[in-house]
Amino acid sequence: MSLVRIVERDRRDVLGEGPLWSARDNALYWTDILSHRLNRLSLDSGAIAGWVFDDYLGWAIERDAGGFVLGLGRRFVRFDPETGTTRTIASPETDRVENRINDAKADAQGRIWAGTMSINCTDPTGSFYRLDTNGAATRVDRPYAIANGPAIAADGSCLLHTDTSLATIFRFDIHDDGSLGPRTPFIEFQPEWGNPDGMTFDAEGCLWVGCWGAGCVTRFSPEGQRERSITLPASQITSCTFAGPDLDRMFVTSACDGVDEPHAGALFEVDPGCRGLATQLYRG
Repeated sequence: MSLVRIVERDRRDVLGEGPLWSARDNALYWTDILSHRLNRLSLDSGAIAGWVFDDYLGWAIERDAGGFVLGLGRRFVRFDPETGTTRTIASPETDRVENRINDAKADAQGRIWAGTMSINCTDPTGSFYRLDTNGAATRVDRPYAIANGPAIAADGSCLLHTDTSLATIFRFDIHDDGSLGPRTPFIEFQPEWGNPDGMTFDAEGCLWVGCWGAGCVTRFSPEGQRERSITLPASQITSCTFAGPDLDRMFVTSACDGVDEPHAGALFEVDPGCRGLATQLYRG
């Protein structure tokens, strides 16, 4: 396989995000936030399917009991892909009409960690939430202008989260009760690195980050040192995830919103030269 492959399909994502590997379906799921769309790529056949919703779609996370949880508008909702039905779990920001949910990950305890952000991408009106398995959504940190890229350590001891507008990835200790320790700067991006967007850990404890504006995914050591980058033919790289039975394939999302580039908004596959961590599911 070449280092970078463009997945062939008949559309581009306005704002591709939230790639999710499903071992259950042997498929990759990802969203187009601004088109309100959930995409599905079968790794068996290469077929691509999709569902369209009535609001911004930040992400999809598998439920252990079947189906998905979606970050839809300002709500956490259950989604059954067989029937197309949705049911609201929690609406933590009913009073924040200027916000939307943006990015999320599940942890080994079956909880979801998700950020919200301002629709205009400038006002620091967003927050960071924990969705527990009983359906309760608790604010754990704020403020954020562009909340992005939760990544959770394999041992569950800490998580990383970013405000893309600040070009900084922050580190939080996770306490036994689900509360977080102080927000501590972990990686501060240099201007030539772009801005940190979605991210994921690999099996060696290194962090892979989609670099918005820099046209690459970059690997950082467990200590936060920049190791190497894979260049991609689109500037607005949004997120990445490991996929496949051996978790040795990496898929990367991008956006075409506001740029005129031939491959902006494409879904890419790259060879990361390492393996990822198993996808965690929501247990509520």
